[in-house]
Amino acid sequence: MSVVADTVPDLRPVRPKRPARRRLTPVERRTSASLLIATAALYLWGLPSAGWADPYYAGAVRGMAQDWTAFLFGATDPGRIVTVDVPPASLWVMALSARVFGFSPWSVLLPQALLGVGAVALLAAVVRRAGGGGAGLLAGAALALTPVAVATFRHTDPDALLVLLLVAAAYATVRALEAARTGWLLLAGALGGSAFLADPAQALVPLPALAFAYLVAAPTAAWRRLLQLLATGIVTVAAGGWWYALVELRPPATRPYIGGTRTDSVVELVLGDGGLGPFVRVPGPLPMPGWHSGVLVGWLLPAALALLLVGLLLRARAPRTDAARASLLLWGGWTLLTAAALAVSGEHVYGTVALAPGVAALVGIGSAVLWERRRRWAGRGTLALLVAGTVAWAWTLFDRTPEVLPRSVVVAAVGLVIGVVLAGAALRR
Repeated sequence: MSVVADTVPDLRPVRPKRPARRRLTPVERRTSASLLIATAALYLWGLPSAGWADPYYAGAVRGMAQDWTAFLFGATDPGRIVTVDVPPASLWVMALSARVFGFSPWSVLLPQALLGVGAVALLAAVVRRAGGGGAGLLAGAALALTPVAVATFRHTDPDALLVLLLVAAAYATVRALEAARTGWLLLAGALGGSAFLADPAQALVPLPALAFAYLVAAPTAAWRRLLQLLATGIVTVAAGGWWYALVELRPPATRPYIGGTRTDSVVELVLGDGGLGPFVRVPGPLPMPGWHSGVLVGWLLPAALALLLVGLLLRARAPRTDAARASLLLWGGWTLLTAAALAVSGEHVYGTVALAPGVAALVGIGSAVLWERRRRWAGRGTLALLVAGTVAWAWTLFDRTPEVLPRSVVVAAVGLVIGVVLAGAALRR
């Protein structure tokens, strides 16, 4: 019997082996800790000096901290008369802080700064998995120093939570890509859907890039990839739609009026000017990005796009499941889709922060791919050209907008970036 049993073929599906987990070296741990400490200092230093940032949102936080029903609906006052003109997820975080520590500028803005530190930590971690410690350090530093990120994470703007949730969704997607793990992919869907409760205008834009990267590079059969993505889509809709369904099904007399709408409907809140309206209507002439937008988020955009193109060309012959190319597809799609959405919608200044993680990740991963070719003149020359071009572009931006940041800050930022690059080089060595 044992001989016959040994000859029966095993028809169970073969699961991809999980890659061995590489532990951080002592140098990587120290540099990662230094990055997060410096980011926390940047975002927390003098935080109460900003006052209440936006009094409209700060007032809503005060009311939500005093009444749980106002907390659920995002009402602007404890009387629960009207809600704010955005979904309330970002205000939930600030209201919980105000409920625990008391209502003050510090308690309202502290969660925003911590969300920024968390976004930087997650971005550095996810880029490190594809490009190594130096790439993760460079990407994290680029996000931390992006001016619009500094402004957003020291403000009551809803996009602070949006950025953290979307970067966390990208992290879960990369973890799922490593061995076609359904659990990680479902988590990515839940995080991406939850971002819809913070800013519906931007939350859905990068998600197709995450799905495309998984569909292309996950190490499993095509039919299984499609089924996994279908299940993830269901989770995304559930995670992003439960609050809207709750409010829409509630009788209007038993809840606050939906602010920013004329019909007292969350459907209008989602599809109106504060939501997906600018994306679904037929656009007029595309607004040209101003110098201020370039200073706030675009100082690394040309380098990021160049590194995306170079990285894809250098990885063109890599296997379908190549981690670096998959990450380039993910973050490249994120950057291109977000830039196109911002151009079409004419989004306000703070909305451009959704572009920052994609740009920073491309700089980190693309630089790591080029650094592998540093022994060749082509690799060294391309890196030198990109560094020189980025410095010249940043200098031009800040020269045209001296009221935003003085040139001394540009010099300090360039020096810090060069230091990060040198530290990354030491890690790669």
